[in-house]
Amino acid sequence: MTNHMTDRINTFFNDRKIRKTLLKIRLPLGIVLLIIVALQLKPGWFLPGLLVSMIGEIVQVWCFSTIKTKKKLTVTGPYMIVRNPMYLGRFFQLFGIIMMTGNPWLMLIFMAVYYFYMINRVRREEVVLIDLFGKDYEAYCRDVNRYIPGLKRFDAKHLGSFDKESFRQNHALINIIATLLCYVVLYAVTFH
Repeated sequence: MTNHMTDRINTFFNDRKIRKTLLKIRLPLGIVLLIIVALQLKPGWFLPGLLVSMIGEIVQVWCFSTIKTKKKLTVTGPYMIVRNPMYLGRFFQLFGIIMMTGNPWLMLIFMAVYYFYMINRVRREEVVLIDLFGKDYEAYCRDVNRYIPGLKRFDAKHLGSFDKESFRQNHALINIIATLLCYVVLYAVTFH
């Protein structure tokens, strides 16, 4: 891919108006995408896709129950292993659902779109985090990789951190219910 093409894609993902519009229509867009996936489900791919998706959902819920968004630099739980575990969890959650189609083209398209979404969103967030947490965030960035898990800051006693307030504020229960509902619908469509 040429630099010009990559620059245009990155510009698209960073355009404030496009991001606002997508945020406003995310629920109907998600429903449309779910219907597209549901129309292509393959029974033999359902269980492998479900397992991948569930791993992603578990990681996301773990993140929701740990992070104190913009209030405190979170360096426990999954955040001591990788800086952006929520985006990795979300990737596997959604990729597993796409996997249920058994369609390699859909999987490749999803991976490409999610890649650009993730790297651009993380770049924007890093600017905010450096402003909020300064040198603490810089030190954290030196110790913990952006996307590839590592164990430099690993501390077993902080691995299972769980904060009820974070769980509530980050709407983890709503996420769990919505994801389970999605699995039930996909199962019903696949094995009707």
